[in-house]
Amino acid sequence: MSMNIEAETTFHHLSDVNIMNFKTSDFYMKRFIICFVALMMGIGLIYADKYTINRDNLPQTAQEMLKEYFPKAKVGMIKVDKHLLKKTDYDVRLVNGTKIEFNNAGKWTSVDCKNRAVPQGLIPKAIRNYVAKKFDSVKIVKIEKKSFGYEITLSDDVELKFDLLGTFKGVKMDD
Repeated sequence: MSMNIEAETTFHHLSDVNIMNFKTSDFYMKRFIICFVALMMGIGLIYADKYTINRDNLPQTAQEMLKEYFPKAKVGMIKVDKHLLKKTDYDVRLVNGTKIEFNNAGKWTSVDCKNRAVPQGLIPKAIRNYVAKKFDSVKIVKIEKKSFGYEITLSDDVELKFDLLGTFKGVKMDD
């Protein structure tokens, strides 16, 4: 009989220790989660996007491009995109609806003029010539510079692909 009481006492004692360990580990787990969430929020604030209308927040190359090709256009918004693992890029929206994207060095990567023509000086001559020859009475309303070449959109919504030298590569198919 005394053996039975001793076993019960040991069992209750072990049970109490397990509960205490569980409560302690639960406490540390909650603390870890709170610290982790706070850290992620802090990182998010550091790399948060910044909005401005001041052209001086753009790299010099981007400022010069805007001055040359959109001299009278007013800036509606500049979004400074800071990325955690990527370099900063810039999205500029002009009051007339044009959207221009720049990389971290200030070189344009995309110009979308909606229903107006992209300035001729931004389009490689070979692409301008090809479009003028093959597509009657349309204008280039969007151009994107990619690592493999250019993608353009015409005013009739046809999308064309060209290599870096301006050689036609095909019509862009939607995925």
